[in-house]
Amino acid sequence: MLAQMRDILRGDAPSDRVVPPAGFTAQLTLFASGAMAFLAVFALALSLAAGRIADRWSEELARSATLRISAPAEQMALQTDAALRILRQTPGVAEARALTREEKAALLAPWFGSDLPIDTLPIPQLIEVIETADGYDARGLRLRLGAEVPGAVLDDHGRWRRPLVEAAESLRRLGLVSILLIAGAMAAMITLAASAALAANAQVIEVLRLVGARDSFIASAFIRRFTLRALLGATVGTVLGVAGVALLPDASEAGGFLTGLGFRGAGWLWPLVIPPMAAGVALLATGYAARRMLRGLT
Repeated sequence: MLAQMRDILRGDAPSDRVVPPAGFTAQLTLFASGAMAFLAVFALALSLAAGRIADRWSEELARSATLRISAPAEQMALQTDAALRILRQTPGVAEARALTREEKAALLAPWFGSDLPIDTLPIPQLIEVIETADGYDARGLRLRLGAEVPGAVLDDHGRWRRPLVEAAESLRRLGLVSILLIAGAMAAMITLAASAALAANAQVIEVLRLVGARDSFIASAFIRRFTLRALLGATVGTVLGVAGVALLPDASEAGGFLTGLGFRGAGWLWPLVIPPMAAGVALLATGYAARRMLRGLT
């Protein structure tokens, strides 16, 4: 296939005269390859962004936990101090700190508003726990907390971390499946366009056969023309798609996932593979259509 692609790019003046340079099939091939390449850029950006989100969530949430202390007001400070002492003595715990009143109010603000009278409510004390790379013995820590701090409950975020990571991974797979579907749709449209061009030039093909042209020469002429059209259309579509991705808002904490759909670093190089892939799809699709139509015209 690579050798055939090199031959196509080198050019062949005699075979170029076999296929009409313009017409409905040319426009359809250019539009289909351009539109599909444009969509493929966004599907690729979505897949890469979902992969980054999955990795970040997995890393950040896996190394953090929350200790919730529910106790009477007169015992809250004592149990909080005891829990902090235990956490700082636990191997594998890098940091442990109690959330301030303002931080707890900020956590509740999206549901209850910023004017919530937090001091008058029996809100549990929250302690943020950050573990080291080696981690800690969660079961042993729970047993010790249960014995010394009865109102403490350790939540390692596993219950809701896994669904989030799995959702991001599913979104990444969906992006890859979308790229495959886009390639399939482009192959189908180019096959139809090539078949239409071959059928419209049936008389020209018969004349070429009469003067000694082989079917391989005729097929290669159509393959070259349609592959180059697909490469041109996909290049234009990729450029427009990359420009569209570049115009998306930059990632921010406020915007969350919706503002992080662009490429990052070396990821900007990935769209470069789309035009060659489109040309390869066109080469295979046109080759299939040419062989099938030429057999039918025998």
